[in-house]
Amino acid sequence: MSRMAATTVLSLMILHASSCVAPAPPAIERLFPQPETPAFWKGRVEEIEAAVAAVERGTVEGIAHSPGGRPVHLVSYGQQPNLARVANWNSAIAARKPDTYAKKPAGTPIVFILGPVHGQEMEGMVGIVNLLAVAENGTDLRGKAWPRLRENLDRARVLIVPLGNPDGRARCPYDSFVGIPVDEMTRVGQGTRKDGSLYGWPGAKARHPMTGDVGILGAYFNDYGINPMHDEFFDPMAAETKAFLDVARIHAPDYIVSLHSHGNPPAVLSTAYVPSYTKETAARFAERLMARYKEATLPAGSPPVPAEDGKTFPPPSFNLTSALHHTSGGVAMVFECPHGVKETRYPQVTHDQILDIQLILYEELLGFAIENPRPGASPKEGGGS
Repeated sequence: MSRMAATTVLSLMILHASSCVAPAPPAIERLFPQPETPAFWKGRVEEIEAAVAAVERGTVEGIAHSPGGRPVHLVSYGQQPNLARVANWNSAIAARKPDTYAKKPAGTPIVFILGPVHGQEMEGMVGIVNLLAVAENGTDLRGKAWPRLRENLDRARVLIVPLGNPDGRARCPYDSFVGIPVDEMTRVGQGTRKDGSLYGWPGAKARHPMTGDVGILGAYFNDYGINPMHDEFFDPMAAETKAFLDVARIHAPDYIVSLHSHGNPPAVLSTAYVPSYTKETAARFAERLMARYKEATLPAGSPPVPAEDGKTFPPPSFNLTSALHHTSGGVAMVFECPHGVKETRYPQVTHDQILDIQLILYEELLGFAIENPRPGASPKEGGGS
């Protein structure tokens, strides 16, 4: 077979594979009653789809389909600038000329909010549905006005992926973990082995893709068993992951936040293998955010301490936020929101408090981005190879 023929066959195989829908993994049964949720708590796949369909002030585009055939959307607010790109980010900084990757308009930051890539972490999904309501109408779904957040939305270009893992969310049988035991959240999130034992965290990352010894495929994963946080970023296994990287590459965000949830107080996590200035910027933002939470009498964690990576073995992982930075140069962060699980060693937060935690995050993120544009001046040429 000629090289051209072989390439054509391979391309057709890839196209066929990408158009196929994966067999649906077995449903996950609830072991506890579903907690009652208020009317503003909208985080199911169909509720997120309805919120996206209602967008009028922004634009909506489909950027991927999950293995289960579910769409992944990008919602954008603000005018798309002409970035006059003649180089990718990596090459532009090698030339000491970052503006050859993106010449950005002064005073208009670009912010990328990546909705949860783990399907059981629905707090960020609820937060984004309410963020879309504020962007469209000025109020959240409780009817509470957020004038500063709305003003900040109007002063920035904001890119939002409301749901990064629709397969995992569709598989999750709970709409909220408020009052649910942490082991049940872990069973649903990270899944189990065939003998019923919990994979847990970080044990669920030791098998990837999550295939083989699987009793319950946790909501962490898409229907192919891929956890987007730890994909192969130079050759992504998941179409969703490639789409996230494409958003960062094409739009050149100044700031990127990937939404997650855990049992502990709200936290901004340090991203590994990124320049010191981005770690220091993330730490300053986290300090500001945690102070705002304390003012609102909400739980608050400690800001990350910038440090060199890899001083001990095993080193930290190069994960999705690391890859998003190296694709775009943006200050990339993970935000962790509390679930409100049952055990009293964890923050006992209500649904209202969780929504406030989410919307304050977006308000402070956009305000910080407006006040602190990413460095863009080109240093003097010379040196290096």
